Amino acid sequence: MRSDRVKEGVARAPHRSLFKALGLTDEELKRPLVGVVNSYNELIPGHAHLNRIAEAVKAGIRMAGGTPFEFSTIGVCDGIAMGHVGMHYSLASRELITDSVEVMVEAHGLDAMVMIPNCDKIVPAMLMAAARINIPTVVVSGGPMLAGRYRGQDVDVSTVFEAVGATLTGKMKEDELKELEDVACPGFGSCAGMFTANSMNGLTEAIGMGLPGNGTIPAVNSARLRLAKEAGTKVMELLSRDIKPRDIITRESVENALMADMALGCSTNTVLHLTAIAAAAGVELDLALVDRVSQATPQICYLSPAGKHHIQDLDEAGGIQAVLLELSRSGRLHLQAMTVTGQTVGENVKKASVKRRDVIRPLAEPYGATGGLAILWGSLAPRGAVVKQGAVAPEMLRHQGPARVFNSEEEAFAAITGGQIRKGDVIVIRYEGPKGGPGMREMLSPTSALAGMGLDKEVALITDGRFSGASRGASIGHVSPEAMEGGPVGLVEEGDTISINIPERRVDLLVPEAEIQRRRAAWKPLEQKIKKGYLSRYSKIVTSANSGAVYPEE
Repeated sequence: MRSDRVKEGVARAPHRSLFKALGLTDEELKRPLVGVVNSYNELIPGHAHLNRIAEAVKAGIRMAGGTPFEFSTIGVCDGIAMGHVGMHYSLASRELITDSVEVMVEAHGLDAMVMIPNCDKIVPAMLMAAARINIPTVVVSGGPMLAGRYRGQDVDVSTVFEAVGATLTGKMKEDELKELEDVACPGFGSCAGMFTANSMNGLTEAIGMGLPGNGTIPAVNSARLRLAKEAGTKVMELLSRDIKPRDIITRESVENALMADMALGCSTNTVLHLTAIAAAAGVELDLALVDRVSQATPQICYLSPAGKHHIQDLDEAGGIQAVLLELSRSGRLHLQAMTVTGQTVGENVKKASVKRRDVIRPLAEPYGATGGLAILWGSLAPRGAVVKQGAVAPEMLRHQGPARVFNSEEEAFAAITGGQIRKGDVIVIRYEGPKGGPGMREMLSPTSALAGMGLDKEVALITDGRFSGASRGASIGHVSPEAMEGGPVGLVEEGDTISINIPERRVDLLVPEAEIQRRRAAWKPLEQKIKKGYLSRYSKIVTSANSGAVYPEE
């Protein structure tokens, strides 16, 4: 066992002495040492209950003959960080979490891990760490929040963000906003729609690193605690069989996750995170593959923010395994891919069934003929851009209009809420990429303001930054190369015509090449917004969005 290096032999007597200072017995030290990576904190609603999950995991490990050691990671609540300087730190926290898990596991010689994330960056960070360290690992999330209820309707945090725009334009009263605010997020769990957190928890299950139910069992259900105990026992089985993350995260399982992504209509951020996870596992994933899978995979679920269903509805319908079962009927799902159950995808889905056809439609009767996400290329995005096409109104799938150019989210939000945006405009928000942001901020406030003001069917938004999984409308993000790297998005001027054609996968700046070259010769990047601390270091080394916004291995 790996842990022998910290506990076996005469030379390790001091090490054993320190373990005994923790109260461990000789018998416990003879057993495999299993890390329980708990991202509990009191700031994130999706994480405030994770100590109960951790206790269940540790019980499962002990039942199966292991000795658990719990340690923590940081985490950022994207909703609370949204719309101010805090969002610069969100994506950047992913690399810190990955590195910190590696440090703890390697420094202490652990044999296996159970990882307990729940929200946006923490889930992919832990998967990246699992792939990098490559010891037997199971991921068990904290589960989704239930939807709130407001005047007879299911609501969630995106409803509140959009209500801000409605209130600013007089379509909603402030006392109504307060009433909504009080009920939209009724308790612990990752926010109730198919936003980034639930997208990644579902895809953790689809890629094979989470047990069936990981992506959809509500946080408040006791079934979530039983799943956590099962994760603890299952990791010991994986250890005995020497099944590791790189045996599970393969080209085939990544393609399975992409198919589930497209069928579910997940967040655009999944492209960023799956690319980074694949890279950590040594699997090549480029945007061309993402789009090929999208073109061939119907969208069979229509969940919030695009539709009315929430994650609890998907759970009632059979969850991620039911979605995979439906996808298996296409003949393209890789059924031999291994999973943390110790069985293959094909063996797992034999136990699944679709219980609500209004939530999971048959492949022959999809919500959309192609996947929920699309990759766009063109003169504005030579290395690609991402749009959640499943959440775009039909009339905005093709759009052409004048550019309204802003060098920060704050400038754009002020223009939107100040009534300066007209129907037909194409809002361009740049210098918000991984380097330029720095940190590639999510921009839920501008998109929600547009939706709340009723402009999401008439105004497009393009950025080298990101959008929240709660965003809807013609919101095109991850434009690469970003402005700070000299990408064409940094050369757009006020009034330029921009053409968007999502069915044909195009986003183009309709300006003569000679004029583009003239602008390029005169271009200088903006001064870096943050000049000290972690974000300053991050901006100097992070790669572009099309490669996952990761730290290069070199």
